[in-house]
Amino acid sequence: MHLNRRAAVAASAICICWCMLPHSAAAHITSTGSGGFGSGFAHPLTGPDHFLAMFAVGLWGAQMGGRPVWTLPVTFPLIMVAGGAAGMFGLPLPSVEVGIALSILALGLAITSAWHPAEWIALCLIAVFAVCHGYAHGAELPFAADPADYIIGFVLATGLIHVFGIGVGLTLNKPLGGRLARGLGALIGLGGVYFLVTALSAA
Repeated sequence: MHLNRRAAVAASAICICWCMLPHSAAAHITSTGSGGFGSGFAHPLTGPDHFLAMFAVGLWGAQMGGRPVWTLPVTFPLIMVAGGAAGMFGLPLPSVEVGIALSILALGLAITSAWHPAEWIALCLIAVFAVCHGYAHGAELPFAADPADYIIGFVLATGLIHVFGIGVGLTLNKPLGGRLARGLGALIGLGGVYFLVTALSAA
């Protein structure tokens, strides 16, 4: 069990540190879209800011326990699709990249402080974050070769990242009074600061 916990901490820390490294693909909205299912599936796994947010949603849900273990990860991709539709149709949504960075920062702080709000409050926050993430990627979809397959791949990969976050959260919640999970939350928050500075610098 101790090896499992250490492995979970090590794997999560490596993923978070990788996400905080400079990446040329950090910006979402581009005019050079990509293919279908494979591209959609790969995008969340290779987009560090998206990966961090998805991981944090699963981790926070596991930390809260009860219904949020599944309601948070289910709500996010559902609302993300709605945000993606808004992006596809070109509806205005200013400062999307700032919103994405703030989502990572807020989720990191929630995990670090072990915040357990009422479920509806958590779901409202998750919905706002999901709109930002969905919009950014939806803005790319008109340029994809097969937007429908792209969306399916993207949502499936997002769900898998959620499951990974839940697994890590359930593994680390009890040891040391939950301090391991909160420590990962602090690293996620630092990632949010990095992406926020990057987004504001590019504005």
